[in-house]
Amino acid sequence: MHPNFDLEPAASAMETVVDGITDEQLTASTPCVDTSVRDLLAHVIGLTEAFRQAATKEAVGRSVPPAVGPETALPDDWRSRIPAQLKALVEAWREPAAWDGETEAGGVCAPAVVMAMIALNETVVHSWDLALATGQQPAADPSHLAVLLEFHRETPAEGTPGLFGPVVPVAATAPDLDRVIGLTGRDPWWTR
Repeated sequence: MHPNFDLEPAASAMETVVDGITDEQLTASTPCVDTSVRDLLAHVIGLTEAFRQAATKEAVGRSVPPAVGPETALPDDWRSRIPAQLKALVEAWREPAAWDGETEAGGVCAPAVVMAMIALNETVVHSWDLALATGQQPAADPSHLAVLLEFHRETPAEGTPGLFGPVVPVAATAPDLDRVIGLTGRDPWWTR
């Protein structure tokens, strides 16, 4: 399995959502349990850089598990930093060598192809989280959703401890984005 998809559509969708977030919304809750918009933006800063380093392999042997929560600082320049890091993430995964061999992110080693899928999943799902939390319309590329549905196909009903909560059942006829969201343990019908 070597899908070599381009992360640009997911990065662009997230950039649009981030651009629509107001300072007043930073304290709003998100579909991530006990996580505010501010906390999730801080997590996005960490993950975009971590998965860029996974693509370049510079993270191998020195990555650490991500910190999420109120103790994680949100830099003052988050409005410019997140788009810049998203662009760098896209460019890093456009290098053919990024998809080869093993790499590391968040203290976890895996085949580079799997890391790319995790990077895609994090970008698409957290875009959805942030969009719903801030009253925006989530968007996702259909080809990305196809990759993610395949990626999550064997997710057990109890979820993946430390990554995804228990699967939220969603009809097979539901939109693909709702199905992906349910497989990551989120409620597609979550409201603020």
